[in-house]
Amino acid sequence: MGKSRTASRSSSRPSSRRSARPRALKKSAGADRKLRVALIGFGTVGRSVAKILSHDSGGPLLLTHIFNRGIKKKKVCSLPSHIRWTENIDDILSSNADVVVELIGGLEPAGEWVRKALRAGKSVVTANKLLISEHGPELLDLARKTGKRLEFGASVAGGIPAIIGIQEGLAGDRLYKIAGILNGTCNFILTKMEKDGTSFDAALKEAQSLGYAEANPSADVDGMDARAKLLILTQAGLRLRVRSEQIPCRSISSVAAVDFMYAAGLECTIRQISVALKETKKGVRLAAAVQPALIPSASLMAHAQGSQNIVTATGEFGGKMIFSGYGAGGDPTAVAVISDLYAILRSSGAPAEALPGAAEVPDSVNGDFTVPHYLRFVVRDRPGIVASIAAVLSKYEISLDALLQKPGFPHSALPFVMTLEACDSAVLERALAEIARLDFHVEPPLCLPIFLD
Repeated sequence: MGKSRTASRSSSRPSSRRSARPRALKKSAGADRKLRVALIGFGTVGRSVAKILSHDSGGPLLLTHIFNRGIKKKKVCSLPSHIRWTENIDDILSSNADVVVELIGGLEPAGEWVRKALRAGKSVVTANKLLISEHGPELLDLARKTGKRLEFGASVAGGIPAIIGIQEGLAGDRLYKIAGILNGTCNFILTKMEKDGTSFDAALKEAQSLGYAEANPSADVDGMDARAKLLILTQAGLRLRVRSEQIPCRSISSVAAVDFMYAAGLECTIRQISVALKETKKGVRLAAAVQPALIPSASLMAHAQGSQNIVTATGEFGGKMIFSGYGAGGDPTAVAVISDLYAILRSSGAPAEALPGAAEVPDSVNGDFTVPHYLRFVVRDRPGIVASIAAVLSKYEISLDALLQKPGFPHSALPFVMTLEACDSAVLERALAEIARLDFHVEPPLCLPIFLD
């Protein structure tokens, strides 16, 4: 009886079957329409993006416009003839492009153009880490209001799909920790020092000669570049909204060749580590910092050589996931841009409410971690130095783990190392301020956290 009634209802409405087919055909035609792409900036990355899009002319992405100043000098005849080249940004903003790819960098005019593109009903892909780290939450809010997408996977770690992997591949997990090696220049310098025993200055000079480091390397070696990327990862993975000045940076310039020698004795090496740890037991707290640190020689981060980057994301359910590869260069970064375009293509038609929600502001942000620490001193040798240091550490209830001293150094500038049991870095900082006032130091003490996991 049940089957008879069902068949009867179906057979009594033949018109509904006839109308279903045109709708299916219409949907298929929409799915086949190419996503029109306009490019702002035709530098190293822009040329690579144009090259990849043009080589896949039969694919679903169609490059329609290219904007750049001095376009007559930039124009490439090998690209398809249908592409419109322009020096007028309004040609891009008023075009029929579905997506604008911003590759000029900097805060302005890039920020203004991204806002105008979103308000004009276009999605945006950007590789601009400075813009996203400073104004990402605001721009994401604007994208949600306009029902468009803002993708920025290329802003962190170049060709490594860390952002898209975290946002899409790990969307079902609750991430609480992001860590990694986010600056290829620093990684090149530190691995060079480790391998060849060279000084920081010598390794930096070689990095500059090879084009890995700028003439003014401060943004890299002092941690600001990695901090901008950590801010983006914190927002994308931990869903927390923080400001750059809330995350402390420490330079790698104070690391010396002797530190690698002592680190090796501890079965460790030294890398610039960026880490953000979210805790939710008593409100929402974020501990985050960019600094040189000791890590176990057996860890995957220790095996990131030269200009390689590595990003780890740790969740409550899935554990630790790792993304690694080369984080800079035209082609690797262009791959990330193209991946973001495909992410927009996959999500086309999704309602605005399906976009990721706004990140929350944590109750507190600091750079304090309760971990073991490495202390290196260079002193004018005399009796009682270790006892003086140990007395201050004891005053702050900090426990000594080991004392290391290699032979062969002059007593006028004698390096030795103390390792400490796990202690709060803020408390240790107060103790070190007192220790630094003692009169036997040849140079300021070096303090590095030891990240064992």
